[in-house]
Amino acid sequence: MTEAIPDPVTRAAVVLKEHRKSIDRLDAILVYTLGERFKHTQAVGKLKAEHDLPPSDPSREASQIAHLEDLATKADLDPEFAKSFLNFIIQEVIQHHKKYTE
Repeated sequence: MTEAIPDPVTRAAVVLKEHRKSIDRLDAILVYTLGERFKHTQAVGKLKAEHDLPPSDPSREASQIAHLEDLATKADLDPEFAKSFLNFIIQEVIQHHKKYTE
């Protein structure tokens, strides 16, 4: 499609618009995926509170971080970024879990 557009600036604008549409769709997927993830972690938090279990599980967290770093490497994503991202999510989840025990 862009080959038919002779002007390189116009062609670049068309390509940029398509990239942005894809980015917007991916952002929506990320938001809905995080929403679904937090529904499950909230259920876990309630279950832990009901059974007097600790809000965090360092062994599982370490395992998940290692797994995510491996996935990131395979996906050509910076593993340190993936690790930081998961650590951020884990801390949010732990804060939510702590609310159930207060």
